[in-house]
Amino acid sequence: MAKVGIVMGSDSDMPIMAKAAEILDRFGIDYEMKIISAHREPDIFFQWAKEAEGKGIKVIIAGAGKAAHLPGMCAALFPLPVIGIPMKTSDLGGVDSLYSIVQMPSGIPVATVAINGGANAGILAAKILAASDDELLGKLKLYSEEMKNDVVKKDEKLQQIGYKEYLA
Repeated sequence: MAKVGIVMGSDSDMPIMAKAAEILDRFGIDYEMKIISAHREPDIFFQWAKEAEGKGIKVIIAGAGKAAHLPGMCAALFPLPVIGIPMKTSDLGGVDSLYSIVQMPSGIPVATVAINGGANAGILAAKILAASDDELLGKLKLYSEEMKNDVVKKDEKLQQIGYKEYLA
């Protein structure tokens, strides 16, 4: 099966990036996870991004905060899809990261999920891979059905006990 590259600029991003990895684990998707700073070790970053395709990576999930250059630099060097996760920051709440990732120049797109949207990044990577993998597509359809059933069960409980007891 195709691999996903998960890359972050700092270990402080790990709790969010782990959510993407958990989703990929759930669907049986192989991945490689790295901590690489595009600013502090550009030579190592450039080598990793340029070699990713040759290692079988089909999608990169890149998380970054503040200036958030990592996803865009991945997209500049890697010819396949890149998903950016803007990290919540103490300075500007992650809006700085979000703007940096979504405002890529024409020709260098980065698909972007919500601030701290690790799980959605994992799901989006799975959906990209499922375009050419029927087995994975089936797993995604089952996942969607499970989410729907969870909501139905919650509503049934609400209807049975009322909102006051539901919140208790």
